[in-house]
Amino acid sequence: MDAAKIVLVVLFFLSGSLSGSVYGLEKRILFIGNSFTFGAKSATIRYNPETVIDINLANTAGVAALFESFTRQTGLTYTTYVETLPGATLEDHYRLKLAKINKAWHYVVMHTHSMLDPAAPNDPTNLVTYSALLAQKFKLKNPKVQIYLASTWSRADQVFEQQSIWNGTPIEQMALDIRQGYNLAYSSNPNIKGVIPVGEAWNMAFATGLADSNPYNGITHGKINLWSWDSFHASNYGYYLYALVVFYQITGVDPRTLGPNELSAYELGMSEAQAVALQTIAYDVVQNELP
Repeated sequence: MDAAKIVLVVLFFLSGSLSGSVYGLEKRILFIGNSFTFGAKSATIRYNPETVIDINLANTAGVAALFESFTRQTGLTYTTYVETLPGATLEDHYRLKLAKINKAWHYVVMHTHSMLDPAAPNDPTNLVTYSALLAQKFKLKNPKVQIYLASTWSRADQVFEQQSIWNGTPIEQMALDIRQGYNLAYSSNPNIKGVIPVGEAWNMAFATGLADSNPYNGITHGKINLWSWDSFHASNYGYYLYALVVFYQITGVDPRTLGPNELSAYELGMSEAQAVALQTIAYDVVQNELP
């Protein structure tokens, strides 16, 4: 971690809020999530952790580090923070980590458990309740904060292997169901600015033929696997797509401008063509969200 980051970490833990007048022109963004954010089961989990501030000091960066990489490459100045807990819901973050994250942010991107509620799959009640409580806290610290919910992807293990409510349904359905829960949380809370369509980006990658939609029958030659080996978490490709969608939604910068020589894709072992294809999916899925 460079000297400027070390200073920010120290001041972060000493201060109940962060003053823009003290920290200059950079924008502060907080990622709140679980293994889907810190990049579990892939090399993304250890990708450039020194470039972000991990509030829990777990030395994980994941999607947040990819976002930070994209901003640096496009000349933007963000200070990127991450607060993650394995398998967590937003209730867990509210009850266990509120004292650490209840500060003044410019942007917050957060998501809950991959099934919305592990005790009641596809029930959005917990998400609606705790996204509202967290948003209320963040708004009190900075009334201008922009808060987004990131709607996550279909889990192939739930569709093809586990005895779940999604077993036997089309692979796209779980992501669509999860999105409905996030839509409810968004529509019922004016403090939340929008929903980031990560799951729909995965669905688009299936529909366009970029990604294989069933890892259990082998990955078709020429296609990528968005899941990791457990068919649950994301692969480097899946996390890269996640970060691209967040990047476009937050910054408004067309992710296609990153281009075939984008640094993070190269460092994570992707081809130029794969990087461009994923950037295009991210652009198209966010464009589909516009009125």
